[in-house]
Order: sequence, then structure tokens, then C-alpha cells
Amino acid sequence: MIEFSHPVAFLLLPLPLAVFLLMPPHRRQEPGLRFPFFRKIVVATGLTPSSGSRVVRRSALQMAAAVSVWVLTVVALAQPERVGEPIVQEKAARDIMLAIDISGSMDQRDFPSRDGERAQRLDAVKAVVGEFISRRDGDRVALIVFGTRAFVQAPFTEDLQSVRALLDQTEVGMAGPHTALGDAIGLAIATFQKSDIDERLLIVLSDGADTGSRMTPVNAAAVAARNGIDILTVGVGDPEGSGDQKLDERVLRDIASAAGGTYRFAGDEQALSDIYARVDEQLPRAVETRSYRPRESLSHMPLAFAGLIGFLTVAALQLLASRRRAA
Repeated sequence: MIEFSHPVAFLLLPLPLAVFLLMPPHRRQEPGLRFPFFRKIVVATGLTPSSGSRVVRRSALQMAAAVSVWVLTVVALAQPERVGEPIVQEKAARDIMLAIDISGSMDQRDFPSRDGERAQRLDAVKAVVGEFISRRDGDRVALIVFGTRAFVQAPFTEDLQSVRALLDQTEVGMAGPHTALGDAIGLAIATFQKSDIDERLLIVLSDGADTGSRMTPVNAAAVAARNGIDILTVGVGDPEGSGDQKLDERVLRDIASAAGGTYRFAGDEQALSDIYARVDEQLPRAVETRSYRPRESLSHMPLAFAGLIGFLTVAALQLLASRRRAA
């Protein structure tokens, strides 16, 4: 489809006609010769002498070329464009951060799997969270892993396959044996601050036993709330365990409460899967849709035709003039 970016330029089409009708004709004085035998020349040539000006008439070729060049110039000024089919672009409207505990306590094989066997806590988490990531089409997802220190394993991206691959590559103890839960929330806040998307969710999956943070998890959660970050805490582990291996539900509840979020306990792999299924239901796909049509300027084409017509006209007039002189 062809459209004109500046159609108002077509108002210039009658301009030459207006100049022709309203402006006085150009006058030019030329010197003349006085012949004492003028009458004899008139008789010899058979012409009738007359006084006054001589109006130079343009040929039909000149007029046609002038009109064509002017019309093509005006068309070029109107900026013709070839408009393509609409192209729709979708941009993520939500950022989801996953903070996964990979401390030494996540190595415990006390997590009931779907087949009834006891699985490593982290292996069960990776299986369920990996499926959750794959279903987040339309959201930007980031991954933080934490142990003694917290690290951004994957920054915010819509490349969900890469995030899942990085999750699958994590192993217990990669970030140290202790649990810096508060530091992980603090790192998540710093990462969210680099994003310009308003809808933000932090999902913290841990056994809750904070053993090495410089900032307490509850204080970090309060700061997250002030930054507009929703927090969902998911407890993985055995609430009846002992020492650092025990699931500290109180801390996870306090984090969720300080951030105005919610806490969920995942007693087994099926329960963990159900939690993420409910998150899927509560967070439908959120995207910002933008559409545009590709445009290709065609102004060069009428200008090229105008130049070609002008060149051919001048060449034809020169050829005709040379033939008249030869005759």
C-alpha cells in the first residue's frame, strides 16, 4: 500500500498556473538594426512588417515536459511511502525474580517426591521451578542463587530456556555452605531497581534457616515492600528437623508478612508443584503490545523520473534545433 507522508504538498500543484495567470509576462528589450534598404528586403521576402513585441511560444514538447516535471516534483515533496503489513511486538510487563537456596542444608534427602522416594531438596526444587519457568512466556525472569553469598545467576530476560539451563547447572554448595537469606533479598532489591517495569514479584524458596546474612531477612523484606516488590516465600524441608537442617517457617512467615506477601509450605514435590500452579493461575500472562508498519520511502522514484524527462526533453530540443540549422 502506498501512502503520502505530507499530502498537503499537493496544494502546490496549481502554483505554476497561478503564476502564469496573475504575474505579468517577462519583458526583455533587444537591440535592433536599421536598414536603409528595409523596404526592398520586405518585398524580396514577401513578409509584412509590423511593430510591437514578439511573444516566444513554447512547443507542445516543452509544455508537456514542464508539466510532468512539476507534477513529479510535487509528488516527491509529498513523501510517498510503501507501507508494509502491521508488525506486532510484545514486551514483558512483569518481572519475576526467583531466589533459590543452594546452601548445604538443601543437600538433605528428606523431600518426598511424586513416586514416594526421598529426593534431595534442591533436585526437587529444580524440577518444579524449571517447569514453572518454562510456563512464564511473556514475563521477564531472573534467577538468584544464594548460600554464604548471594549471586545473580541470570539477569532479567525473556530467554526462559537459558534461565532454566542455568538453574539446572546449579549444585548445592556452589555459593557456600551457609544461608544468607537476607542478603539474597537485598540483592534482589538492587536488581529490581535496574528495571523500569512496575509489576515485580520475588519468589524466595528456602529452608528459612538464615545463618550468615549481613542484613536480617525481615528488614530486607521491609525494604522490598517500600520498593513495590511483592514477595512469596516457599518453605522446603522438614519442620521437625534439628539444627541447621530444620525448616524455619517462622522466618519465612515474617518475611512474607513484612513485605505484605504470602508464605507457602511445600511438604513434598507434589505440594511444591501445586504452589507454583496456583502462582500461574494468579499471574496470567502480562505483556505490553506495540504495533507498527514498516515504511519505505519512494521519494527518489518521482525525482528520478523528473530528471530523466528533463534530460530527454533538452536532448530532443537540441536535436531539433540542429536539424533546423542544417536545413
